[in-house]
Amino acid sequence: MPDPQPDLYLDLLKHSVTASLYPESGWRVVTGFRPGRMTRSARVRRWAIRRLRRQGLMLIRPTAFDASARAVGHDWPCFGYSMVGTARLNHLHACIDAVLRDNVPGDLLEAGVWLGGCTIFMQGMLVRKGVTNRRIWVADSFEGLPPPRSDVDRALTSYDLSWSEYLAVGVDEVRANFARFGLLHDNVSFLKGWFSNTLRAAPIQQLALLRLDADLYESTMDVLTALYSKVSRGGFVIVDDYHSWPGCRQAVDEYRRAFDVTAPLLPIDEQAVWWRVS
Repeated sequence: MPDPQPDLYLDLLKHSVTASLYPESGWRVVTGFRPGRMTRSARVRRWAIRRLRRQGLMLIRPTAFDASARAVGHDWPCFGYSMVGTARLNHLHACIDAVLRDNVPGDLLEAGVWLGGCTIFMQGMLVRKGVTNRRIWVADSFEGLPPPRSDVDRALTSYDLSWSEYLAVGVDEVRANFARFGLLHDNVSFLKGWFSNTLRAAPIQQLALLRLDADLYESTMDVLTALYSKVSRGGFVIVDDYHSWPGCRQAVDEYRRAFDVTAPLLPIDEQAVWWRVS
């Protein structure tokens, strides 16, 4: 993808949703998530963190802000609205530039939004460009991640984040985040519920951009089977977790083979990939 068109407002919006403007956002929120086997000490840490969060508290480990790590989404910001980093937001910016330049029909959707940072950026870009005929779809359980059910996900017990209240952000909070940026307009629609229950029935006609941040095998497959056929020719598919979540990678690879998706799968950074529908 070419570099996105320079725009001071959109650059500021990227740095705002990733909190990369603030050195304090480099402080590490202790979530209890550790890749690898779940040891007894890890279970105790997880239990303590959940108890603290129920009292409105969290554990913070003061660490120096690392701009290079934030750029590629390697750290979870202590505060902010997105974990994806500025590199993936720059790529999203370039994709939307191409959609508008090439008149690719359809709306923009993200499946798995956390605090809403990427969809806030999508909406900010449409407003900045004066686009009024496209909808932003904000799809999430708004209850966190489901327990893993597929064999590939269940084999990696450390990838079970269904317990994490840090990732369970309610729909009203995400709406409030849009409003905080002045971007809660009538063209923003929220799809609340597990993807298997909501996406097939959603009144989505066409998509110009589909962004998946679904983590698990079944969640990723639910999104693709419900929505891929609605992505317009020339539209974009972005997969946030391809290289970091084995179940996500397996679902994408299986779907592309089953439906003969031959468009090249291209890297964005060390975690995310994309392709353009041909």
